[in-house]
Amino acid sequence: MTTGLAHPAFVLVRPQMGENIGAAARAMWNFGLDHMRVVAPRDGWPNDRAVAMASGAGRLLDQAMLVDDTAAAVADCAYVFATTARQRGLTKPVYSPEHAMALAARKIAAGDRVAVLFGPERAGLENDDIARANAIISVPVNPDFPSLNLAQCVLLTAYEWRRQTTEVTHETVEMGNSDWATATEVEALARHYEERLDEAGFFFPATKAATMQQNLRNLWSRMPLTRADVQMLHGILRQMVRWKEKG
Repeated sequence: MTTGLAHPAFVLVRPQMGENIGAAARAMWNFGLDHMRVVAPRDGWPNDRAVAMASGAGRLLDQAMLVDDTAAAVADCAYVFATTARQRGLTKPVYSPEHAMALAARKIAAGDRVAVLFGPERAGLENDDIARANAIISVPVNPDFPSLNLAQCVLLTAYEWRRQTTEVTHETVEMGNSDWATATEVEALARHYEERLDEAGFFFPATKAATMQQNLRNLWSRMPLTRADVQMLHGILRQMVRWKEKG
């Protein structure tokens, strides 16, 4: 068993544009990945355009491993994924990004080093690159337009890694300057409306009054009301009553 990194190494194979390298670094750092390897960048290294695009993720570029070929980039890795959208005629397991990063997480937890290969912008990885990979990552894109920008592919894969290794809150409510209303507060609101609506003759005919009141209570219980909401609804009704009495 080899001593592993805490997360996969993302290997940019023969990237063509500095801007895309910088954007890839930024995407990696968005999701807590900071181990980049760069294989034979077309425009040389270091690259000012990459630094400018990386913005706050410039440290990844400073620490990136620069190598001459794919073999050197993955030489210390026990498991390698290759990202590609095209059929290559090579027999390999093919994973979605989600399942690939789940497998990567398991292997890294076991102490293995894992790498993910990303091809150059124009044509993607070559078969010689993919032949060095243990598995393929295939993104379920539109088959009529399968090409992904380098940084987009890095972002998507990094996001899936984050999902597999970090507890994600799938739904929450951003509270403003109020707390949720208590049952007592909602009950008081319901009584307020029932009393005023009864005075206005709303619950008619009498045979349907109980059902109408029940439906109104059910309406309040279905609404996720805050204390501010309750106060506002009380105020609306009070103002309407005052306006009616002035008339």
